[in-house]
Amino acid sequence: MRDSTVKWLSRLHSGVFRVTGGRIGTRLVDNDMLLLTTTGRTTGSPHTVPLLYLTDNPDVIVIASYGGRPSDPDWYRNLLANATGTVRIGAVSHSVRATTMDDDERGEWWPRIVDAYADYAVYQARTDRQIPVVRLATLD
Repeated sequence: MRDSTVKWLSRLHSGVFRVTGGRIGTRLVDNDMLLLTTTGRTTGSPHTVPLLYLTDNPDVIVIASYGGRPSDPDWYRNLLANATGTVRIGAVSHSVRATTMDDDERGEWWPRIVDAYADYAVYQARTDRQIPVVRLATLD
């Protein structure tokens, strides 16, 4: 899928999620979805993306796969510049701080991630970069 198509679908999904208060858009391919809002590293504007996630209560885990493209997704690069953001799961929002998992923690999580959504293994095989796994710790 082209980058412009991915961005358009992401905006559409985020809009439906917000307008319906999370009643529509919280599940995709039998997986839970959240909305992550980051601050643009160059614009300073808020940017919202829908992402699959796993839980490690109270934290959530997201994967910066970008479909196995050669570069990291913008939302991840935004978090590298400013580690704080907002997560919305259903109708509930929380402020979060992002940390990229180190190799050991990622190694522990990767089998669970692939078990939850097998395409992540395909994405990892498609790219030379190690796909980052990000822990979003609730601040409030």
